[in-house]
Amino acid sequence: MLAFIIPATPSHAQASGHVEVKIAKAGLLIGGGAGSGVLTYRGRVYPFRVSGLSFGITAGATVGRLAGRASGIREVRDFAGTYTSVGGGAALVGGINGAHLRNEKGVTIVLQGPKAGMEFAANLSAITITMR
Repeated sequence: MLAFIIPATPSHAQASGHVEVKIAKAGLLIGGGAGSGVLTYRGRVYPFRVSGLSFGITAGATVGRLAGRASGIREVRDFAGTYTSVGGGAALVGGINGAHLRNEKGVTIVLQGPKAGMEFAANLSAITITMR
């Protein structure tokens, strides 16, 4: 009888997590970036590394601190992988940075936050996240 009253939460159910990232980026035509961050998922904190390339019109250098949500995570290992994004933006000394990323396992990350430096970009990005 209690099985009908108390809903079960399977371990494979999708959940969202909070993501914080610090990344430095520089480039001219082809850009590169690297950084680190933490995923807070189901009450635990998981550190990770970020690296990536952008192809397209890129000029300048920035440092950004981004925060947001990761959704579609079934297991924490789903968070690691290669994410793709199409986007653009501009910053002069300071600005707002944002990203909407998705990996091959269906995890989606939506980030935003301030960035400092000077950059103009209109590009396709591939970002790799590895757990530490």
